[in-house]
Amino acid sequence: MSFQAPKGVKEYLPPQSAVFAAIRDEFAGIAARAGYSYLETAVFEDTQLFARGVGESTDVVSKEMYTFTDRGGRSLTLRPEFTAGVLRAVLEHGMHRGQLPVKVWAAGAVFRAEAPQEGRYRQFYQLDLEAIGSEDPAVDAETIALAWQWYTALGLTRVRLLLNSLGCKECRPLYRARLQEFLRALDLDEVTRARIEINPLRVLDDKRPEVRARLEGAPLIGDHLCADCKAYHDRVKTLLADLGIPWEDSPRLVRGLDYYTRTTFEFDHPLLGAQSGIGGGGRYDGLSEAIGGPPLPGIGFGLGLDRTVIALAREGVEPATPPRCSVYGVALGDEAARALFGLVGRLRAAGVAADMSFGGKGLKGAMKGADRSGARYALIMGERDLAAQVVQLKDLTTAEQTEVPLAQVVDVLKGKVQ
Repeated sequence: MSFQAPKGVKEYLPPQSAVFAAIRDEFAGIAARAGYSYLETAVFEDTQLFARGVGESTDVVSKEMYTFTDRGGRSLTLRPEFTAGVLRAVLEHGMHRGQLPVKVWAAGAVFRAEAPQEGRYRQFYQLDLEAIGSEDPAVDAETIALAWQWYTALGLTRVRLLLNSLGCKECRPLYRARLQEFLRALDLDEVTRARIEINPLRVLDDKRPEVRARLEGAPLIGDHLCADCKAYHDRVKTLLADLGIPWEDSPRLVRGLDYYTRTTFEFDHPLLGAQSGIGGGGRYDGLSEAIGGPPLPGIGFGLGLDRTVIALAREGVEPATPPRCSVYGVALGDEAARALFGLVGRLRAAGVAADMSFGGKGLKGAMKGADRSGARYALIMGERDLAAQVVQLKDLTTAEQTEVPLAQVVDVLKGKVQ
């Protein structure tokens, strides 16, 4: 076959896909227990949603979006992130008119036209969580705490929480002017100099070593926060400390999207090298108005599933995954195969993970399939067993084999595997 997955697409196949699904399901439980409801949003949106919401000066919008014109002449873009689309859905369907904050989460693929490398893909997977409609430091702390709880539940021990505040519409303009004054005096390339005039804070997010070296003496936003922003940030840190969550001040932390205000955070893992950021987010109190909605504060995050899978491997952590198969059926003969097929169906209906040999394999080939399935038990049935209404139950770990009446098999196995 000559077809291959497109360059930069990470695919998850068994057994690694079981880890991918397990860590996603772990997050689902954490979000649900905190009152967050799951939603599914469009994979592609009106291009202007991202241009206006994410920011035209960002690398995401200016360089990395997958944009196309549909048959109706509309410009559409595969989502490069979740927040703008989630907020659009909340506003479009009037969820903000009910109880606030609106607490929702989502999961799925996002798309950016980047140079592929480990941990940086053109199609990658994120967990997204948003709390929309409340300007309360406790909501910020809760959001961060849920992500931290997920990393902890997975068994990761090297994750670092980096924390900063980007100020508000009162204090950020003054800082912006100071930062522009500093940056204009530096020897920078034309693209970066243009960015100074559009969104100078984005220059602080530049990953090139030569640029970062020139930014050493740049003014810090933390030194220019207004009293309200400082009090707000201190409260967030106090609440995190109350939960026993360690954080590190990161005064130069600037997220790569324009909509962030006040609380900004990133989760970093030192074993991932250049792609050490495994999740992050922040507050976006002006985003609703930017996309044509009412004033509506919000905070959220995106956690990278791909990089989290890599981090687990680097730390040598193997998350618990549900058994792919607990019981494997081996039939010898057509009538026995028919009876065993029905038995396997009843086991599954009773909540037992069960599979069986197909294709009329002999005993030796079928037992190889049982071993490869990872099952603990094999059910072996021949024509004589069927006539006697029994089945042979073999423990594949100890090789012990017992005869069990057909009418009792489901109850016996439920007691052994559940």
